[in-house]
Amino acid sequence: MIRWFVKYGFVIFLFNTIFYSISLTKDTIAPIVFYITMATGLFFLLLNPKHLKEVLFHKAFLFLMILNLINLTYYLFFDSISNIDSLEYLMARFMSFSLISLSIYYNFSFFKNRFTSMIVKIISLVVFLSLIIDPNLLNGRYHGIIWNPNMLASLTVLSFSCILLKTKEKSPFEKLLLILLLIVSLSTGSRSAIIAIGLSFIFKYGFSLRNVLYSLTGVMLIFMISNTNLETSLNRITSQGIMKGRVEQFNFAIYNIKEKIFTGHGLSEYSGLPSDIDIPKRLEGIFIAAHNGYLSILIQYGIIFGGLVILIIFTKSFELFSFYIRRNDENLVYVFFIVYTLFAANFESLITGINEFHTILFWFSISYLSYSKFLEDHAD
Repeated sequence: MIRWFVKYGFVIFLFNTIFYSISLTKDTIAPIVFYITMATGLFFLLLNPKHLKEVLFHKAFLFLMILNLINLTYYLFFDSISNIDSLEYLMARFMSFSLISLSIYYNFSFFKNRFTSMIVKIISLVVFLSLIIDPNLLNGRYHGIIWNPNMLASLTVLSFSCILLKTKEKSPFEKLLLILLLIVSLSTGSRSAIIAIGLSFIFKYGFSLRNVLYSLTGVMLIFMISNTNLETSLNRITSQGIMKGRVEQFNFAIYNIKEKIFTGHGLSEYSGLPSDIDIPKRLEGIFIAAHNGYLSILIQYGIIFGGLVILIIFTKSFELFSFYIRRNDENLVYVFFIVYTLFAANFESLITGINEFHTILFWFSISYLSYSKFLEDHAD
């Protein structure tokens, strides 16, 4: 049982984030599975401490351990030790990184050959259930069984890219599924998803000037044809009649950063609205998220620790991008996941959270490619 969990614990953890995205399960099934998964992983590490050195301190995963040490240092010296939420974030981040490392180390062939197919199957199931329960794709911004249209779009474009960037020949069913995922992605009205689709075509057919221009033209046409009436969080009116667009959210995030520019607001405060901010803009019933992963990191840690975290992320990402981008193999889809996440983090609070599918897939992708590169570098 323990051996099976070591191999597939991360898979359980990842797909449980979809339960967190569904209104009916986010407060029932999802927390139970999350805490059982975290507790089982912690029990395994305590039972087998040798894995701390063999796996968690492995050269390929060393950047994750450095991030864990940054979290621990920040928590001990700059956060409130009595803050239970920050402690939970610290432990959850450590365990999520541990599950990722253990699963990749002990089950590398599964993630190399079968994992993307599983992603497609699970997300396709979500799409089919959504269409059965709510078939009205053209009735406003579509979200199906997922509570947020942008979140559904994130799932569908990730699945779309898994099929599109597949190196083997696509079956007729996969081609039909590709079209369905494209339609659902567009029906969500997510601008980020539209750009991701264009980016995936560039990854598939090359980075030539012609292909880039074709993709940009296609994205512009989709923007014009889809005509989603701009009824997104880019231009939303709250119940108080106050515009809470992304520009204001950006400015509010900057305000929060300046409040504690060096020390940050704490590990638990990555939403963009720290609980210790007492200003008139904290209006009853209104939640203003940063909607920017990088600003959220700076809100958490401050500019010193936060800048270090961002530097590690970009340095590692660039290293892997440079190594794999000219190849057309099964690793290309993971490179896409990394690049798309780094781009999308400008518009959504990605990278920072614990139970968000896209975020967890990003951390897995960067860890998987790091280990894959290590194996290639030491093949002889």
